[in-house]
Amino acid sequence: MSDTGGEPEATARLQKLFEGHRLTPTQRRIAHCMVRRAADAPFLSSVELAELAGVSQPSVTRFAVALGFDGYPALRRHLRDVVPAAADTGDGETAYNEYQQAVHVEIDNLRHLASVLADPAPVVRAGRLLAQSRPLLVLGLRAAGAQAAGFAYFARKVHPDVRLLDEGGTLLTDRIDAAVRAGASTLLCFALPRHPREVVEALEYAQGQGLTVVTVADSTFAPVARHSDLLLPAAVGTGLAFDTACAPMLLGRMLLEAMCDALPDAQARLEEFDAKAVARGLFVE
Repeated sequence: MSDTGGEPEATARLQKLFEGHRLTPTQRRIAHCMVRRAADAPFLSSVELAELAGVSQPSVTRFAVALGFDGYPALRRHLRDVVPAAADTGDGETAYNEYQQAVHVEIDNLRHLASVLADPAPVVRAGRLLAQSRPLLVLGLRAAGAQAAGFAYFARKVHPDVRLLDEGGTLLTDRIDAAVRAGASTLLCFALPRHPREVVEALEYAQGQGLTVVTVADSTFAPVARHSDLLLPAAVGTGLAFDTACAPMLLGRMLLEAMCDALPDAQARLEEFDAKAVARGLFVE
């Protein structure tokens, strides 16, 4: 058996098979192993594949079911039908390795976001809601923590009171209560797969306390949708072991822009910060 990953066309066919499926980290590990062994994949037993991927044999079976097959034998029969055919396509399509494919998926996600933003009204409305809330709550747990922290970092440069909620547990509702008592009117949530139950519960609680919930999520069908007053979708890439979130990050920066537009003193605050940064020598030129 070859360890080269097989023909590029076979690799592309396998990647196409996995696209659009919500796979667990273990299942993605199996998928990556199959991509690396694309030429051999149709001939591997479930035990062999499990050993190569470093997972259990039942995990391979569950992986096949997650792709829509009755079991691993059905998946292997499918691979024997479609993967060899890739070498004979002659359709002029360029075959990409798994890293290139991940980049192209993100490019497609950004193109889709651009088309959605042909109507900027939802982002403009969200910016006004964020600007008006004093304090402004920003929620992001687990995978979405980095998105929330990045937004909060920049938002604090122009907004007078930004409160980051990046830890779950019983204190989460306490911090929401405190913000409501201080006058908060809006909570911005970044919600990415896999969606933590406590995020859904926190949004439900926030709405119950009268907060308007603005959510950046991977899909309009995400579990957080039913507890969001304004949901802004931005797809994530699922081709690597862990999701890639270029589109949600960019949408977060756009919300910052819209919020700045709605804050009359935003530019003055930025200029004040720049002047102090120069005086303190914060950054190396």
